[in-house]
Amino acid sequence: MTAANTPPSAPATIDAARDAQLTDLEGKLGSRFRDRLLLSLALQHGSYAQGGGHQENYERLELLGDAVLSLVVCDHLYHQYPDAPEGDLAKLRARIVSEPWLARIATTLDLGRYILLGKGEEKAGGRNRPALLADVLEAVLGAVYIDSGFGVAHAVASQLLQDAFDELALPSEDYKSTLQELLQERERRIPRYRISSQEGPDHAKVFVATVEAGGRVLGEGRGPSKKQAEQAAAQEALQRLARRTRNAVPPQASRSGAIGSEPQPAVSRQGGGPNAPRGAGRGAPHSKETGPRGR
Repeated sequence: MTAANTPPSAPATIDAARDAQLTDLEGKLGSRFRDRLLLSLALQHGSYAQGGGHQENYERLELLGDAVLSLVVCDHLYHQYPDAPEGDLAKLRARIVSEPWLARIATTLDLGRYILLGKGEEKAGGRNRPALLADVLEAVLGAVYIDSGFGVAHAVASQLLQDAFDELALPSEDYKSTLQELLQERERRIPRYRISSQEGPDHAKVFVATVEAGGRVLGEGRGPSKKQAEQAAAQEALQRLARRTRNAVPPQASRSGAIGSEPQPAVSRQGGGPNAPRGAGRGAPHSKETGPRGR
């Protein structure tokens, strides 16, 4: 959209005060508009359009933004939960794109202060109405898509939705808590997590995390958020410890219970150890010299 073909609903120019507002909002979104009039239209409520003699408002952009938002959420859920059934993903998507969550995001952006409202809607408190805030947020995402394409819209939406992705997740095992309990029990150590790197473009970032204890790396994991990468690292650490336990000597071989203890000689159920007198295993009374009874 250019000034030459600007629709009658949008003002032909933007004054300095409005331009400063739009610049501020762009900073929060992390995206600069080539066409500021498009962003301004995304913030223009129907009551303002009618009062100013305009015909359109943000509703067309809202429709488009709703589709963009749904695709971004579905894309995230599809890759985040590869084994989850369609029904579970659909329910989670509905929660993420619900009015309360979108209004919460809009409030975080202080989106209400940028909206153009008519006098009646202003007096009615429309600037803080959750339904209106959710609609305008979708319209802004629709404007980002038109102005900069899906890649940028995906990056902006993913950033805004990150808290929702982290908080509204499908039930899963808390690998970090399990690992901490296991290490404290076996080694009296607490695992430490570190984000070692980030991979991929802005709209599809992958964080790489490592978990360490006692100066050694126990596991590494990847995920679309730092929390999920740490969970993946803890899961790998637990899998490694489980393999080590399966390959270790049976529990009676070590009295200390520490990871990596050296195996001890087996003890006969009848009495003496491998160096006991020949008759010790033939019903001779148990003595301290022959070692403890087998269990």
